[in-house]
Amino acid sequence: MKKLLLVLGVSFFVLGACSDEESGGEEAGGGVEENMFLTVATGGTSGVYYPIGGALSNLYESELGTDSSVQSTGASVENINLLEEDRAELAITMSDAVSQAYEGTGPFEEEEPKEGLRGMASLYPNFVQVVTTEDTGIERIEDLEGMDVGVGAPNSGVELNAQMVLEAYGMSYDDINEDFLSYSEAIDQMQNDMIDAAFVTSGLPNSTVIDLSTQEDVTIVPIEGEALSQLQEEYEFFGEGTIEADVYETEEDIQTATIMNVMLVNESLSEDEVYELTETMFDNLGTIQDAHNAAQDIDLDTVTDGMPVPLHPGAERYYEDQDALDE
Repeated sequence: MKKLLLVLGVSFFVLGACSDEESGGEEAGGGVEENMFLTVATGGTSGVYYPIGGALSNLYESELGTDSSVQSTGASVENINLLEEDRAELAITMSDAVSQAYEGTGPFEEEEPKEGLRGMASLYPNFVQVVTTEDTGIERIEDLEGMDVGVGAPNSGVELNAQMVLEAYGMSYDDINEDFLSYSEAIDQMQNDMIDAAFVTSGLPNSTVIDLSTQEDVTIVPIEGEALSQLQEEYEFFGEGTIEADVYETEEDIQTATIMNVMLVNESLSEDEVYELTETMFDNLGTIQDAHNAAQDIDLDTVTDGMPVPLHPGAERYYEDQDALDE
């Protein structure tokens, strides 16, 4: 009898020790918990952010068992504020807006610099697309003078780009009749002859511009020469790229400015949580790339390209494990 009790006691002790080790391992790992809720802030439903954010949200639900939602927003500036207010865990933004928020310049100049912003990954480049139709006769940025022009939603990344591009050409809102419209609103207004042109900064192709090209002969106004060089000299987040003719069936390839899109993550998330979120995204990158053609450019080799803020420690540790960071 004493031997039986001793055996049972040892058994319970071993089982208890194993249980403690397992629970201790979970606590030490501190990864994403199944009851965690993730909000992914994106942009308008007609843009590129929304389908990519939606795919990521669905991925986290299926792979990690979290509750997750994709939130349609006014994009970059609003997304930054949502992170700061702890109303989002992840947010897709343009690097120009992030840079200005981090430094307290541009639309954030009246606020304290948002030095708590943290990056998870650089994603893919946005192309600054100044869209019009052949009927308007607009072929150069200077031709926008006196025209009705959609400049993006107020304080959106698109609107910030519109101001910068106009400035590079020695122009401002004083030279145009600006209209604060989202992508879909701007294209609708163009189709109804209410505006002449619109700034559309997004990945390629943009679905609303595709819609316009099925009804009208689309013209994409180039951003090039001295003005493009000035943009790159004054703002380090500007690059340059080419919109190939077959994207919107234009007569020729168009040179324009580009800006990297980045994924920001809430600073309050733990290192282990962000490690797992980053790992899950890159382990299932094909799922994200299936959501939109623009996501084909997301790659481990470019995770820091154009990133204007420090990486979250969890993302940084994941990239170090993958040898994805430059020495």
